[in-house]
Amino acid sequence: MNFFINSKGLKLAYQYSEGSTPLIVFCPGFKSDMEGSKALFLEEECKNKGWAYLRFDYSGHGKSGGKFEEGVISRWTEDAYEAINQVSSGDIILVGSSMGGWVSLLLSKKLKSRLKGFVGIGAAPDFTEKGMWQKWDENMQMKLLKEGRVALPSNYGEPYIITRELVEDGRTNQVLGAPIKMDIPVRLLQGLKDSSVPKEWPEKIAKYLTSNDVEITFVKDGDHSLSTPSDLSLIMQTLLRLHNKVTSNFL
Repeated sequence: MNFFINSKGLKLAYQYSEGSTPLIVFCPGFKSDMEGSKALFLEEECKNKGWAYLRFDYSGHGKSGGKFEEGVISRWTEDAYEAINQVSSGDIILVGSSMGGWVSLLLSKKLKSRLKGFVGIGAAPDFTEKGMWQKWDENMQMKLLKEGRVALPSNYGEPYIITRELVEDGRTNQVLGAPIKMDIPVRLLQGLKDSSVPKEWPEKIAKYLTSNDVEITFVKDGDHSLSTPSDLSLIMQTLLRLHNKVTSNFL
C-alpha cells in the first residue's frame, strides 16, 4: 500500500504494479474502494500478463483520508487524475465501475491523447441527477435543499449520505447531452438484472461518444456489481481484446 498527498492536502491510498504500458487503471464506484473483487482480480490478471496496473481509493473512501460526505464528483475525478500521475505520464486504459465510469468519462478530458481505451462496467454517468434528483419526489428534493443532506438506503451496508454539494457538483459535470470526445475503443458491460443502472444507459453513453468503435455487452443474469467468477472472466476477456487492439495500433 502506498500513499501520496493530493492537492487538497489529503492522504490518498493507491497500489501500483509495474509492467508494460498502456497502464491499466481501475476506477471504483460510489462508496467502493480498491479492495473490491474486481479491482483485486484485475490486479492479479495484469500482473500475470506483465501489464502495469493501478488501483486507488478516492478521498473519503477506503484507506484514503478525508470524509466521504465532503466528496463530490469533480473532486474524485481529480483524485483519480492525481493518482494516475503519481505513477505514469504515459498511455492509459481506464476500467471504470459504476461511478468510476462517470469519473472515466470526465478523466478523458484531462488525459486527452494519453487515453487509449475505456471499459465501463455498469457505468453510471450523471447518476446524481438522472438516478437520484430527477427520481425523487418533491418532499425529498426539498429536504435536501433545506437540510443539505439526505440518507438513502444501501444494499451494501450503511445508508448513503447524499449532500446538496454532491448533487449540485454532479449537475455541473453531466456528460450525457453533448458529444463526449473520445475517439478510442470503448467497451461497455451491463447486467440486465442491475437494479442501480437502467439497461438503457449504455446505449445513451454510446449515443454521445464520438468514437465509432463502441461495443455494448449485456449480461443476462448480471447484477450491478458484475463480480461473479463468470462476470470477472468476461471483464478480463473484454479488457484483453481491447488491450490487444490498442497495442496493435502502436505498431
